Amino acid sequence: MGSASKMRGPNRWTAQIGSFSLRLIWHFIHFIISTWFFVLGLAGAVDSYLISSGLLKKYNDLNLGKLRYLAIVVDSDEARQTSKVIKLLQWLSDIGVKHVCLYDEEGVLKKSKDAILEKLGHIRLFKETDEIIPLDKKNMTLELASPSDGKEAVARAANLLFSKHLELRNTTEDQGENIFTEAHMTEALRAVGCSGPDPDLLLVYGPARCHLGFPPWRLRYTEIVHMGPLKSMKRGSLMKAIYRFTLVRQNYGMG
Repeated sequence: MGSASKMRGPNRWTAQIGSFSLRLIWHFIHFIISTWFFVLGLAGAVDSYLISSGLLKKYNDLNLGKLRYLAIVVDSDEARQTSKVIKLLQWLSDIGVKHVCLYDEEGVLKKSKDAILEKLGHIRLFKETDEIIPLDKKNMTLELASPSDGKEAVARAANLLFSKHLELRNTTEDQGENIFTEAHMTEALRAVGCSGPDPDLLLVYGPARCHLGFPPWRLRYTEIVHMGPLKSMKRGSLMKAIYRFTLVRQNYGMG
């Protein structure tokens, strides 16, 4: 019994030392990672301040000719921060962006339409204007989108394709194999008035790093950038994302 007690004593001390060492290593790694992200956040904040204040000259004259249509995807919970959304749109207007699409999963932004238009009188809804806005005017067209638009668009386009198929089947004896391609779907969406412009750049505000259900047929050549939470948005980060997009060389392949 005595020898067994003597053996358990060193083993217990060894286990305690090992457990303490593991906790110490875990806290050390956690400290290093936290410090790293703090430094990155601080560097990003300083960078954003320098850009928005105009001290970094290369961001002052953005080549917006490549950015014909910009899409903004906002997490539905954060989309309820109407004042933030309005501020973001004002920044885009000041930068010179002319055509913007706002999207969220639950249609929250659509419900905020009146508040947005009341605060930003120079904005016109996309479906209410057919004219091309000159780049030298302080105007902006705004499209408000949600998943319901995509579901309705697909249903209407599918009905159109089915109707055409039945019409051809009734007028022609030998149909062969019927294959619907992406081109057919695109043509059908355009015919029912639900195709919408393809965004050149899509900015995502929220915790998720995805497009949150934005109509995929409009994202064939779109650059997607995650911007972080809407509550932490910065004008400098917005300008930097647009600037980086203007430097991207897009290869569309052979037609």
